Amino acid sequence: MTFAADLHLHSSYAYATSSALNLETLSDWAKLKGIDLLASADFTHPAWFEELRSKLHDTGNGLYTYNDVHFVLGTEVSCVYRQGGRGRRVHVLLFVPGLEAAGKLSRELERYGRLHSDGRPTLAISVRDLCHLALEVDPDTQVVPAHAWTPWYGLYGSKSGFDSFGDAFGDMSGHVHALETGLSSDPEMNWGISELAGKTIVSFSDAHSLPRLGRELTVFDSELSYAGLAGGFRHNKVAYTVEMYPEEGKYHYDGHRKCGITLHPKETVKEGTACPECGRPLTLGVLHRILSLSDEVETPGPEKRLTPAAPLPEGAILSRAGRPPFVRLAPLIDIIAAVRCKGPATKGVQNEYQRVVKDLGSEMRAALWAPGQELEPLVGEALAQAILGNRRGEISVSPGYDGVYGKVSLP
Repeated sequence: MTFAADLHLHSSYAYATSSALNLETLSDWAKLKGIDLLASADFTHPAWFEELRSKLHDTGNGLYTYNDVHFVLGTEVSCVYRQGGRGRRVHVLLFVPGLEAAGKLSRELERYGRLHSDGRPTLAISVRDLCHLALEVDPDTQVVPAHAWTPWYGLYGSKSGFDSFGDAFGDMSGHVHALETGLSSDPEMNWGISELAGKTIVSFSDAHSLPRLGRELTVFDSELSYAGLAGGFRHNKVAYTVEMYPEEGKYHYDGHRKCGITLHPKETVKEGTACPECGRPLTLGVLHRILSLSDEVETPGPEKRLTPAAPLPEGAILSRAGRPPFVRLAPLIDIIAAVRCKGPATKGVQNEYQRVVKDLGSEMRAALWAPGQELEPLVGEALAQAILGNRRGEISVSPGYDGVYGKVSLP
């Protein structure tokens, strides 16, 4: 069986997140989006943990339900420490098989930071030691580097990350089975990093508000249980991932937001890493880091598997190396906004989005699966053609940089 999962999100207890993020709204929006499994998020926060414990229903297989949506106990932590003569700041996702394991892990982590101050706590511990501690608490814990290429808090980030997986995790590297690409990269960009060949590449939304839920997700080809999810991470049981165009991510190109400077990495290499306007250092983006660390060149081609793990969406990109396929897709609300020539946060666009996904069953079905002859009578010719074009990659994106999201435009 397959299930769609978004396992990187937050509650209202995390810094800089919407106050509307709670179990009721998250489960409602998961149904709108077409998501089967959500992370509980922020289980290290004492108040949120008590809410999870009082409201979630145990399924007996390591997962929980609320309002007919499945949840896994998962959280994100920020490791801030020094290694190799440099300050390191790396975000990590942790998943555990139940409330008991979550409570025990939180009690251990209290030694390294103030858990009540932020749903995504800052911990004075290395990612290697965090992994060791988490596996000691429960050997079934899954450790996944979050948005691995983000400049400021990614495992490979240009500001405070590492040049190799092994440098970060050391002797624990073999216990870390997956990594999250982040919004500014996609699987194809990661295929050129040879040390990731044995890792499962996953994508999640990192949602800080409800509409952002599911903007990236992973469809696992395994049983909907904690064992099935853990096996998905360990053995690369991914049917496909749904990706934003990496250019939409807010750290894809190099640049300096204050001066409005954005540069392709080739330009940065040629002209230098100082802002041409003010002389301050540019923020080197995800594409820059991937190009600098890549040691392979791989061209998409026919998938080795004779039978795909699941029916694939139109426009899916396959890999000669037998890695799971993926599809690039601008979020539906951005497509509606582009067609209507309005901002995605405007009331008219928000209302139309709600109507479209309810009429078609879910955003995932509307964006990926609904046939054209069903779309046009419900959404009109212009939006129907834009949705179909989105599936085929017929859109343009002005690349994001230094905290500025890229902008979608239609032909």
